[in-house]
Amino acid sequence: MEEYVIDIEAENKEIRKRYRALLRACKPTLQKGDKEQIRKAFDLALESHKDMRRKSGEPYIYHPIAVAQIAAEEIGLGTTSIVCALLHDVVEDTSVTLQDIEEQFGKKVVRIIDGLTKISGIFDPNSSMQAENFRKMLLTLADDVRVILIKLADRLHNMRTMEFMARHKQLKIASETSYLYAPLAHRLGLYAIKSELEDLSMKFTDPDTYKFIAKKLNEKKAEREKFIADFIGPIKEILGAEGITASVFGRPKSIHSIWNKMRKKSIPFEEVYDLFAIRIIIDTVDEKEKTECWKVYSIVTDLYRPNPDRLRDWVSSPKANGYESLHTTVMGPRGQWVEVQIRTKRMNEIAEKGFAAHWKYKESNSDNGLDQWIQKVRDILSNPETNAMDFVDDFKMNLFSDEIFIFTPKGTLVQLPNGATALDFAFEIHTDIGATCIGAKVNHKLVPLSHELMNGDQVEIITSNKQTPKEDWLNFVVTAKAKSKIKSSLKEEKRKVAEDGKEILERKLKSLKITYNTDNINKIANYFKFQSSQDLFYNVAKGSIDIKNLREFVANERSEDANQNQFQSHITGLVEKINKKEDTILIGDDGQKVDYTLAPCCNPIPGDDIFGFLTVNDGIKIHRTSCPNASKLMANYGYRILKARWASLQNNVAFLTGLKIVGIDDVGLVNKITTVISHDFHVNIRSLSISSNEGIFEGDIMVFVNDTAQLDNLIRNLKQISGITGVTRYESEN
Repeated sequence: MEEYVIDIEAENKEIRKRYRALLRACKPTLQKGDKEQIRKAFDLALESHKDMRRKSGEPYIYHPIAVAQIAAEEIGLGTTSIVCALLHDVVEDTSVTLQDIEEQFGKKVVRIIDGLTKISGIFDPNSSMQAENFRKMLLTLADDVRVILIKLADRLHNMRTMEFMARHKQLKIASETSYLYAPLAHRLGLYAIKSELEDLSMKFTDPDTYKFIAKKLNEKKAEREKFIADFIGPIKEILGAEGITASVFGRPKSIHSIWNKMRKKSIPFEEVYDLFAIRIIIDTVDEKEKTECWKVYSIVTDLYRPNPDRLRDWVSSPKANGYESLHTTVMGPRGQWVEVQIRTKRMNEIAEKGFAAHWKYKESNSDNGLDQWIQKVRDILSNPETNAMDFVDDFKMNLFSDEIFIFTPKGTLVQLPNGATALDFAFEIHTDIGATCIGAKVNHKLVPLSHELMNGDQVEIITSNKQTPKEDWLNFVVTAKAKSKIKSSLKEEKRKVAEDGKEILERKLKSLKITYNTDNINKIANYFKFQSSQDLFYNVAKGSIDIKNLREFVANERSEDANQNQFQSHITGLVEKINKKEDTILIGDDGQKVDYTLAPCCNPIPGDDIFGFLTVNDGIKIHRTSCPNASKLMANYGYRILKARWASLQNNVAFLTGLKIVGIDDVGLVNKITTVISHDFHVNIRSLSISSNEGIFEGDIMVFVNDTAQLDNLIRNLKQISGITGVTRYESEN
């Protein structure tokens, strides 16, 4: 093995260079004594991490410096945050304690670092460590939002330097990033960081598509730049003549957002027109902001015809995360739609740096959408019984959703996520109003609780003291606050019923001469497959379990004892069980041949990048790394992910996959498609569903293929059929 030669002198020089760059980034926010604090934190981090190295072989100190640099430069945080960023791994990875840090830097720094130190200890195996981690991180929001901003900076640097990690770790971290951290950056208004996190996640989870789009973007770069120059030339001219100081430029869209568009619309790269947006940033005083934005809008729409359905006015009603901008889509000189974003310097800083800039301008701006959002997070977190997994799922739903604006009967404005119902509105006003809500009047018309609200609706809630939250309410509320309050209320109801069940069970066990103790209760709950003793008591109270069932338990107790470590034996059993059908996939680090099933949500075939997921009841399921469900599984259940790879195969093994075909309906088109599939490629078709609507043909075809090479070849040939406009591999979104 080649020995890694370390040049200490060169490394020390590089560390000093990076530290100086960090100080330059901090300069705008530095006050008296700040430089000394940063130096003290840097010296402590340097000393603590002196013997540590990153996976790349570089000194570990590069990482805290980089995180501090991102916090200062890209988020715009101040000295306290820079100190915390430099020290964020010290407590976890070295002998330095929180008490040591408190003595040197004070209580505020300690609180933030405590929030940043990853949670340790053992969790319930049915819950996820990542979910608990994420929840603990959010709990610190109640104290200080800087915890999350530094955490995002930490995650961004880890994503930028992830090429030296093992593949399975890359997948887990990338999935967790796209599932939780990118939406969080979006919600805190850090759009540049959100886009970069999504792009970097895609680079590791779906490298082929990422490289393909990046290559295409690069090929068309010169052409795109010429188009932008032609488009903005006349705008600049008129702005200058009108005496408006503004910078006008084209900004490319992220690879991830282009891929999303291709996927949603089932179109090839060539048909994605908005590969960039034009941004106009006006330099003006606060009092004239709105007027100047609309003046520029008028200039742009005089030059280019706007699409009336694509005007977004976040200047009059900013988004909940503080984002302000005027967006319009206009028809460019070459018959192509172009998105134009108009905003002021202040608005742009809030859009780029999100929360940190929001605080900076808070005095001059009455909007407090971010404050309201943080208050909502605190409300959700104040419910201590919430299961971490449920919490993360509910919370994530509210991160990415667009807002709608609803009015109370007295004209107060309430912001809710898109798709919110009358019941969400009731819980938003007050928990008690939500819990006792029986209906609502929307624009003076009576509607049910599940009625979906539209932008600008005026809503009046009708309540009754006899009403209590129902289980089915969870099916139509979308806000995390409503979900958590309903769950909490149902739990309380269930707890009361379970108390009665506990007494009934105690009497029944006495009659069967079984000792009532925790061990036996857990065994009984396990036997009847209940997740907790409370579920057992509840079912006893409801009459689902009687004396006859308990006698069966007594008879089975001995075999149940042997099954105590169910989860562990489940894994061992699977590993020992050799797959009799076909040794097509090798699982785990040592490439064992074990039983598995192919996940129907993404139908993997040889050539796809895959991983194994250990389910509780269905053994190991094999998913594609680009599966719609992959990021959620990896982010929430990292400990159940198994390495998997295809074994070398004979070509006689066929795998099921789906194709979505779009085209112009024509006589004999179906015959041409089936001929290419069955006759030319000798591929078997399992199912074919076709619909034709006003001359447009759409078909979903499930076929058996040997591998990705054969599938790509088949897609190429199908695209050559006259009238076919698009063929894409089909993914179930279930």
